[in-house]
Amino acid sequence: MTPTTTTTRAFFGRRKGHPLKPRQAALFDTLLPRLALDLARPALGDLRTLFANAVDEVRLEIGFGGAEHLIAQAQAHPRAGFIGSDPFLNAMAKALTAIEANHVSNIRLHFGDAAELIDWLPAGALARIDLLYPDPWPKRRHWKRRFIQDESLARLARILRKGGELRFATDIPHYATWTLARVLRSTDLIWTAECADDWRKPWADFAGTRYEAKAKREGRVPNYFVFRKIS
Repeated sequence: MTPTTTTTRAFFGRRKGHPLKPRQAALFDTLLPRLALDLARPALGDLRTLFANAVDEVRLEIGFGGAEHLIAQAQAHPRAGFIGSDPFLNAMAKALTAIEANHVSNIRLHFGDAAELIDWLPAGALARIDLLYPDPWPKRRHWKRRFIQDESLARLARILRKGGELRFATDIPHYATWTLARVLRSTDLIWTAECADDWRKPWADFAGTRYEAKAKREGRVPNYFVFRKIS
């Protein structure tokens, strides 16, 4: 699928929450233009060249929220390049603030709908995609807005390299079973779990998020899934 055939369905609701602090607002003018991907231009064949320092692979986090996981991953894996995508103003403000404060140099950003970014990225470009606690859209009439759909899984698989991984976390049991049902009928992805702990416990390098902490406080149990591209 090319950028001209991008789906118009949005998988998110409102884009703005609390008013920005002056420093956060300033970063939209100073830092974001240096980090933002230009989807008006064709994507580079080798995404590693997007980063000032040499990287061995490129990963994507969709809907990074407070950016805790994105920042922690970028710091823990300096030889990887990270693309963070989020449509929310306050989420982008948090990411920009953390990137500046921690002097992180291996992150690029997309401020907008991840569907547009997915269609822009070249085939087989990514080593890993992280999708952590996406909106479960709990009402039945809204299930069509869930990020995980048969069609979106195929689009995610397109941009993963062979052996690349889609990592998915949710604290909503119905969304977990919904996702597994679609992965199990996918011809592109397989579920890697061999025992219950493989989905009950976070993967080894997982960095928690503030949403996850809230879910645990409220008694919800997260599940962690790893899906691998097989071809």
